[in-house]
Amino acid sequence: MKFTIQRDKLITSVQDVMKAISSRTAIPILTGMKIEAKANGITLTGSDSDISIQSFIPAEEDGIVHVEDIEVGNIVLQARYFPDIVRKLPEKTVEITTDENLKITIRSGKAEFNLNGQDAEEYPQLPMLQTDESFEIPTDLLKSLIKQTVFAVSTMETRPILTGVKLNFSNERLSFTATDSHRLASREIPVQQSQFDFPSVVVPGKSLNELNKILSDTEDPVEISVTNNQVLFRTKHVYFISRLLDGNYPETSRLIPEESKTVIHAKTKDLLNTIDRASLLAKEDRNNVVRLETKGSDLIEITSNSPEVGRVVEEMTIQSIEGEDLKISFSSKYMLDALKAIENEEVKIEFTGAMRPFIIRPENNDPILQLILPVRTY
Repeated sequence: MKFTIQRDKLITSVQDVMKAISSRTAIPILTGMKIEAKANGITLTGSDSDISIQSFIPAEEDGIVHVEDIEVGNIVLQARYFPDIVRKLPEKTVEITTDENLKITIRSGKAEFNLNGQDAEEYPQLPMLQTDESFEIPTDLLKSLIKQTVFAVSTMETRPILTGVKLNFSNERLSFTATDSHRLASREIPVQQSQFDFPSVVVPGKSLNELNKILSDTEDPVEISVTNNQVLFRTKHVYFISRLLDGNYPETSRLIPEESKTVIHAKTKDLLNTIDRASLLAKEDRNNVVRLETKGSDLIEITSNSPEVGRVVEEMTIQSIEGEDLKISFSSKYMLDALKAIENEEVKIEFTGAMRPFIIRPENNDPILQLILPVRTY
């Protein structure tokens, strides 16, 4: 195998693929990265038991040559050293060659590295997901769906199913839902082109976080395909496969209150900053609890009290308050996460009492929903 490649293209692909490579794996060869050279370009592959990532660098694209002098072949090299080597090479092009003894030579300018490789035939075959049931959405939209929900997954392994995000596709609508049983984040979008419904699947939150780092902010489509135990996200040059979580995801729709007794309309950023300031003294407390109290028709008071540290009080003028007076306590962390996820200048918060879950939505009625359980304070 032999090829000469643009170093910046190689760095980007290596960084993407490294997200799937773990030093802690039961299969030793998976600590390596597979490199495959074909006439049309170079494919890099990394995998652990949960996710697999393939990145393709075309030999030529839009009239620009990325890879040349290709001699077909493949090898697995030690992933631990390769990214640092590539990053620190002196020139803009890199020549990689292998010999029949599985030795790899990496040259750039006057620098030369020799690494021991492994036989690519021993590398496990990635599952090729063949399914007719797939649909496409723009990449930037998928990124915002992930960003607006994945933070609410559980970090506790006691209920593994809650460490994932539930994807549901039916009636030409795709929804993402995440909950750790103290809060819930969900968003749905219309998807036009599909004639099928696939059953709900639960994708590990960790997988979606890694996918989000790899995807670029473009309107190019991502194709999403599901089989019984895996999901594939495919863009022009990247294959991202993740296992799915087994188990029944809890029915979250019944958590959402039907009616509200108090509704607050506020500027998202102002409310976020006020709660952020109040949380500065709440850090000692495990739940970072802050308290909200309504005062009249357009004023709320945000307070936090930590006996060892001190107290903070801030009044904030908001757009309007409808309904009953309210005093409620909640986790400032959950509230800040929820407000950051709402990409709208104004929010409405619907309360049904001091001990009932409350809902945060954008004023523009975009189908994003954040639900938080209050904290009991005596």
